[in-house]
Amino acid sequence: MKRSVLSATLGLVLAGALALPATAVAAPAAPSAPAAQTHTARAAYAGSAEETANNQAFFQAVLAAVKAKRAADPGLTTVTVTYDTTNAPSFAGDIANAAQIWNSSVHNVQLQEASGGSGDFSYNEGDDPNGSYASTDGHGHGYIFIDHQQAQQYYSLRIVAHETGHVLGLPDDYSGPCSELMSGHGPGTSCTNAHPDANESAQVDSLWANGLAAAN
Repeated sequence: MKRSVLSATLGLVLAGALALPATAVAAPAAPSAPAAQTHTARAAYAGSAEETANNQAFFQAVLAAVKAKRAADPGLTTVTVTYDTTNAPSFAGDIANAAQIWNSSVHNVQLQEASGGSGDFSYNEGDDPNGSYASTDGHGHGYIFIDHQQAQQYYSLRIVAHETGHVLGLPDDYSGPCSELMSGHGPGTSCTNAHPDANESAQVDSLWANGLAAAN
């Protein structure tokens, strides 16, 4: 699920050592997609340095919320990250299912729908030639955008679970197999796997160990 138009986004480089960036990366606005570009053409997209930087910055928005929770409870071992679905009613079912998938796959962080229309991040929906992505508003608040056309071409639950993986710290790996959730649209439209594999789950748990110690 390609994410180029990001003002700031999540996605730690979790190969080997799970290193957090020292500061948020301010990502420039992505160039407009050519008018002739289609979702099929975008399926061959292999990522970019800009997208990786945007992913890292998105995580900083989530990290800010975690720091506040750590301050309130220094002994926190499992972090609850809350989300808001107000602006994505069409995908409410997929969002709930994606949260359940992740909550059953990892232990050190859990996802929970926020009450009162606010959360650590939110889900939005609409139409964007760049597809679905995870982003921030530049003010420390993260959101996941789900593109209608992409969700019609690809399995929508996989899209939502994949983008949620960025919230939890995972980068894209478009060259991976269908069994790898973060391979996104790389395996093609026939891929309907919406679950992280064992390695992806372990990466998230390692990153969020001890209530995300890096938030201290």
